[in-house]
Amino acid sequence: MTAGVADVGNRTPQPDISGTVPLPERVAVVVFVAAPILGLLAAVPFLWGWGIGWTDVAIFAFLYPLNALGITVGYHRHFTHGGFKAKRWLRIALAVLGGQAMQGSVVRWVADHRRHHKYSDQEGDPHSPWAYGPGVWGLTKGLYHAHMGWLFSKDRTSRSKYAPDLLRDKDIRFLSLDPVYAVIVLSTFLVPMGLGALLTFSWHGALTALFWAGLMRVFVGEHVTFSINSICHVFGKEDFKTRDKARNVWWLAIPSFGESWHNLHHADPTCARHGVLKGQIDISARVIWLFEKLGWVWDVRWPDHERLASRRVPSRRATDTGAHV
Repeated sequence: MTAGVADVGNRTPQPDISGTVPLPERVAVVVFVAAPILGLLAAVPFLWGWGIGWTDVAIFAFLYPLNALGITVGYHRHFTHGGFKAKRWLRIALAVLGGQAMQGSVVRWVADHRRHHKYSDQEGDPHSPWAYGPGVWGLTKGLYHAHMGWLFSKDRTSRSKYAPDLLRDKDIRFLSLDPVYAVIVLSTFLVPMGLGALLTFSWHGALTALFWAGLMRVFVGEHVTFSINSICHVFGKEDFKTRDKARNVWWLAIPSFGESWHNLHHADPTCARHGVLKGQIDISARVIWLFEKLGWVWDVRWPDHERLASRRVPSRRATDTGAHV
C-alpha cells in the first residue's frame, strides 16, 4: 500500500518510449499492411501479356500521382490544415483529383481528419490503432480499426463543427454534394478505361486499363493512405515531441508522397512540408514549392527552424541538420 501511494505521488516524468515494439506485434503490423500489396505484385508476372501490359502500367503511372497529390497536397495540407492559400481553379482541381481517390468527399475527409488531430490516439479519435490497447490481440484489432474498420462506423463526424469554412465555400460545398461526388467517383474509372481504349483501339485494352489503372490504382492509393492512419501510429522513428504516438516511417515516404513523415506532421500540423530533416523525401512539399514558384499558391507555411528546434526530441538534437525546403 505504501508503495502504491508513493507511486501515485511521484511526479517524476516517465519516458514516452520504453524499449521497442515486441517482435510479434511488429510482424503483425507488417503482415496486415503488406500482404494485400504483395499479393497484388505477385499477380503481375502471371498476368503479364494477357491481363496487364505496358499501356496499363503507363496509365497507372500517370493517374496515381495525380490522385495521390489530390489527397496529400489538396485534401490534407491545403483544405484540412491551411498550409498554403491557392487560386480558385487549383482548389477545384485538387478537390476533384482527391475525390477520384475514392476516400470520401473533401468536406467529409477534412472533418474526419480534423477530429483525428483533436483527439489523436485518445478517446474520440476516429481511427487510432491503440483503441483496443497494446498487446498482439489489441494491436491487431486496433490496426484493422485504424486501417479501414473505422470507415464502417455508424458515427459520422459533424461537418458543421469541423469543416464550417469549407461549407461556406460554394465550390467545395458543391463538389461535396453526394450526386456530384458520385460523378467524380465514376470518372475515376471512366478515365483510365477511355485512355486504354484510345491507346490500344480495343475493348480488351479498355478493360485491362479499367482493372489495373482504375480498380487497382484506387486499391493501392487507399491502402497507402490507410497505412498512415495505422502503421504510422504504431512504430517508426520519433524525431519531434508530440502528444500522441505519431511516428516517421521511411519506407512509405515515396508511395505516400511524403505523408509518412507523420511525426513532424503531428508536431507541427500546419507545416506544408512533413519531411523536414536531411534525407526525408517529401514529393508533396516539392510540388507545393513548384506551385509557389508559378504563382498558383502563396502564404505557404514552410518549416520554421526555431519552432522545429523547440520540438525536437532531446536525444536527437545532436544530429539535427536543420529544416529545409
